[in-house]
Amino acid sequence: MLDAALALVIWTLLIWILMYIRRLPAMKKANIAAQDAKHHGSLDNLPSAVRAVGENYNHLHEQPVIFYALVFYTVLRGNDMSGGASDAWLFYGAWAYVVLRVLHSIVQVTFNNVTLRFILFVLGSIVLMVMAVCNVLIAMG
Repeated sequence: MLDAALALVIWTLLIWILMYIRRLPAMKKANIAAQDAKHHGSLDNLPSAVRAVGENYNHLHEQPVIFYALVFYTVLRGNDMSGGASDAWLFYGAWAYVVLRVLHSIVQVTFNNVTLRFILFVLGSIVLMVMAVCNVLIAMG
């Protein structure tokens, strides 16, 4: 499960790189100095494709916090992944969540279909709920 958390961290850092690959040239083209971007919303004049990557980077610091907490709780609690149904849901759920977040990012930074993004977000939320319930069931014995 820790590998799934690491995968999402690496994905987040890749989105950070993409954000600046798109943002810095767009700021230069729009004659926006770095100091002019000190307030939230000051980059709203940038093209949608540029803003979408920054918004996705922010999204990767919102709901995934719950994912990281669940992964670390699971590991620190000592769930041994010995093959029980809850263990399988936790392991596969962790990787399913990572895949859903990656897909969400790809949609947002490419064609940005909000309906599809919402579906991916809801599916990821359901995965987190299942992971939380599995941890509760394991904790209850």
